[in-house]
Amino acid sequence: MENGGAVVDLRSAAEEADAAVAPLNEIESLCMRCGENGATRLLLTRIPHFREIVLMAFECPHCNERNNEVQFAGQLQPKGCCYRLEVPLGRSEILNRQVVKSDSATIKIPQLDFEIPPEAQRGTLSTVEGILVRAADELQALQDERKKVDPEKAEAIDKFLVKLRALASGNAAFTFILDDPSGNSFIENPLAPSSDPLLSIRFYERTREQQASLGFLVEPNATDESGHADDGASANNNIVVVPHGLVGAVAGRRAIAQGNPEEVAAALCRYSAPEEVDTLPSTCGACGTACVTRFYATKIPYFREVIVMATTCDICGYRSAELKPGGEISKRGKKITLYVKNVKDLTRDVIKSDSAGVKVPELDLELASGTLGGLVTTVEGLIAKISESLERVHGFSLGDSTDDWKRLKWEDFKLRLTKLLSLEEPWTLIIDDPLAGSFISPATDAIEDDTQLRSEEYERSWEQNEELGLNDMDTSSADVAYSAAN
Repeated sequence: MENGGAVVDLRSAAEEADAAVAPLNEIESLCMRCGENGATRLLLTRIPHFREIVLMAFECPHCNERNNEVQFAGQLQPKGCCYRLEVPLGRSEILNRQVVKSDSATIKIPQLDFEIPPEAQRGTLSTVEGILVRAADELQALQDERKKVDPEKAEAIDKFLVKLRALASGNAAFTFILDDPSGNSFIENPLAPSSDPLLSIRFYERTREQQASLGFLVEPNATDESGHADDGASANNNIVVVPHGLVGAVAGRRAIAQGNPEEVAAALCRYSAPEEVDTLPSTCGACGTACVTRFYATKIPYFREVIVMATTCDICGYRSAELKPGGEISKRGKKITLYVKNVKDLTRDVIKSDSAGVKVPELDLELASGTLGGLVTTVEGLIAKISESLERVHGFSLGDSTDDWKRLKWEDFKLRLTKLLSLEEPWTLIIDDPLAGSFISPATDAIEDDTQLRSEEYERSWEQNEELGLNDMDTSSADVAYSAAN
């Protein structure tokens, strides 16, 4: 370190955005092996297209003890993440993919019924091969003692180590699962921004147990005298109807427009203002405390009825907004194609449901179903969201160890993505939604007069219905009851 100073405040050091090179800080630390003082070096940096991290390396000059780990300087993510990487036989290059594992992440290999719990390996920046080799080395370290105490168990572990090292060397096919409730783990996608057929990611809501393991204060479930969970006096007591004109005037509450992005309120309220806003008790997706979710239903012309939901947490400041299609599930999917030719096309309203995929053929860009979640924005805003998501999610693309051809590929793609908004030449936006819950507003009063906008319906495949859970859905009893009631 140039100035020889110690770290006083990591947050202030991380916010030194004006520095051309991130400072390397060094502090004196106690060595847990010999009891003497060693040195811990800390580097606060940001992984390109990922997030802020703190790299720490300890070294003791007295006993030569060394270790390193990675911690996250940013906040926990609103949802947990689960990466699933398929490693085929003979594809040893897959083992070189970069992996960011946080302190709360669990690694699983179903083929060996093997699991690395969070406490077994601390936060690390490694590769798939590196994590497997480290796990094998840690199991091997105590084998001599095990052979003296429990020979049978030691022999079983020896056989297991042979299989584990075979996976690490690429001599067997396996599945590498990285499950992190904090959402701060990551597996590299070398094909980015295109999708990787071998890599899939799923985001999920954390359970109460996972919230507690991350250090959040989780309120226990209220129980009544009979010992059953008390979810409220009744369903009627859970739903509070608030007149639309009073929303925001009630002390301690916010209007629905304050709980979601500005474009949501601007895009939806121009069609029809809701008569009333309903509220439901909910749980914050970030800190786990009780909060309120507000929702209302509205009808969008040329489209359908939709439900707008917004959640705000007064404790941690977390805010989220979602748009859900109302009414019954569409019998057919819908593919919407927009030919973008002028500036007015960039201002068209866009509703992208969480089941829709997005394509831009001119860029060979394709977003799989579920990417970016549900959005209410404009054409320009959608492209900006895609660009922001690519820069945030896809890591290790512009790092020091990146090949020049990869860096040039990213720079060229980002330049081409920017040119879409400058309209140097016309381009095509395709939204494919198997649930027909997406929408692009027409530029004319009659949607059939808009020559640049085309919409076509199609029959969903069996695979699409299976993914949506429709193949096993049986509503015959509900249909009979509904018919009898009417």
